[in-house]
Order: sequence, then C-alpha cells, then structure tokens
Amino acid sequence: MPFANALPAALSPSRLQDFQSCPRRFQHGSIDRIPQPATYATVKGNLAHYVFEQLFKLPPEQRTHVAATKFIPDAEIKVLTDTVRNELQLSDVELTKRRDEVAAIVATYFQMEDPTTVSCEGVELRITDTIEGVPMLGILDRLDRCDDGSLMIVDYKTGSLPNRNYDTQTFANAEIYAALCETNLGERPRVIRLMYVAKGKSIDREVTAPVVLARRRSAASAWQRIEKYYADGEFPAQPSVNSCRFCSYKDLCRSNGVAVP
Repeated sequence: MPFANALPAALSPSRLQDFQSCPRRFQHGSIDRIPQPATYATVKGNLAHYVFEQLFKLPPEQRTHVAATKFIPDAEIKVLTDTVRNELQLSDVELTKRRDEVAAIVATYFQMEDPTTVSCEGVELRITDTIEGVPMLGILDRLDRCDDGSLMIVDYKTGSLPNRNYDTQTFANAEIYAALCETNLGERPRVIRLMYVAKGKSIDREVTAPVVLARRRSAASAWQRIEKYYADGEFPAQPSVNSCRFCSYKDLCRSNGVAVP
C-alpha cells in the first residue's frame, strides 16, 4: 500500500541510525511521522544544548559561567512547552530537579574547557548536501578551528560515558558530520570530540579518509534500501532486545503482530 507521506527530504545521522537499527522504526518516525513522546533524557539534553548554543553565540570574552547560567530560564521556556510538561507530568519538584541537573552540567562543562579560548566557526551549524546520491542533513553542535588550523567537530553528550569497546558505533553520527563537512565545506575535520558534559570527560577520535568513505558508502546503501522499501509500501520490522528496549513504537508494533522481545 502506498504511503500517505513522502520520504524525508534529507537523511540525518539520527534517521540513518533509526533505519539501521530497525527499518520499521524509521517508517514510523520519518514517514508515518508519529511523534515520539518526550523523555527526561531528551529534555535534559535539549536544555543543556540550548544553554551551550546561546553561550557560544556570545563574543569569546563574554562566555563566562555566570553568563551561561543566565540562559537556563530561557532554555526552560524554549524546551519545556505545555506539551512536554504534560507528557512528562512535570511537577514543581521535577522541574526543580531538571533545573539543578542542567546547572550541574553547566558547572561541570566549565571544568572541562575555557570557552573564552575556543575559536568557534559555527554553533548549531546546519549543513545539507548530497553524498553518494543521498540527500543528507547534519546539525553540528559546534565546529571549532584548532590551534594547528584544522577543524574539530564537537558534540555535547548529556548521558553516561560509553563503552570504549564500541567506539565505531559511538562516533558513527559524528563521522557522518565529517563527511558532510568534507563535501560541503571542502575540508575534512581532523578530529571529533564528544564532550560528556554530565560526567566531565571528553573522548576524541581522529577522522580518517577510510572511515569517512565507509560512512558515505553505508549511507548510500541504506538510502537504496529505504527507496526500495518505500516503493514496496512496507519497511520490515527487525525486533531485537537492543533496538526495541527504548523504542516508543513497541506497543504499535505488538498490535501489528511484531514479536517484540
């Protein structure tokens, strides 16, 4: 049966990750456009990202801890919409907890680096381009110019530190950003830095030509399958413990006869 909605105009790293995890999840989110409810994790991340975005829009000398904390109330107005508050059943106690968490994240960030010394070339930088025939979209938290003149992609993370045995998966999205930079800006970033701002630790990974090429080819292969499934009128479900654990479409899949673990 044909889909009511068109394919997304561009494939983002997160949408690509959804598809690679489970094509049906991609269908529900990107084609059926079934909204996913807010979670405490996503809200915390959005609040912190808003604060850092505003901080790096300031001139370097004004990027102080005091200035950053002043953006927290604005972040709440921007992120904690009535819909989000209702979905989370956000009480005054929970709101205070979220506010304290963000303030702690901001304080931890300032122990990690001095933003007044950062040469930032873009914040929440939106890059679109075609890679191997695939329309791609990436939104970079930050793109810095290092002391040696090279570019560095900076991605904020508000969750737990990852298992370093799975760096290939951990850096997958950011390496798509690197491919976009190479195509759109004509310059491949030298390094990716993931800043785990809730934990006070950064992990870096060098960007290499073979890895970027592999990401480009992986995206192209996925897009070919997406176009095929779209033409067929159905994206297959691939249930697994890992892919289903935090998926908000589990009940919908169960109602459609999918054996969700």
